[in-house]
Amino acid sequence: MNKIDVALICKALSDSNRLEIVQMLSEGEKCGCKLLERFEITQPTLSHHMKILVEAGMVNDRKEGKWHYYSLNTQTFSSFKKYIEKLGSKSSSEESCGCCK
Repeated sequence: MNKIDVALICKALSDSNRLEIVQMLSEGEKCGCKLLERFEITQPTLSHHMKILVEAGMVNDRKEGKWHYYSLNTQTFSSFKKYIEKLGSKSSSEESCGCCK
């Protein structure tokens, strides 16, 4: 996972509505109408949030007739988790430049 992908994911998760959408989708695929019922927002606002999540690669969008169904892209979340875990895994000796001893 590259830094641009990570930045897109972090930006997508920086909104509380989108965090709640991700949490809802962690329970399984949902129709856009079910997501909309949960929030006090308009349909265009939900579409804006979903576009950001889809473009970040976090959410899959499937259209059936006039309805959109959304699900989590588990591969993206797995890669993001591995990236975050690597951030804390380097020992301080690996990062030492020698000038701070």
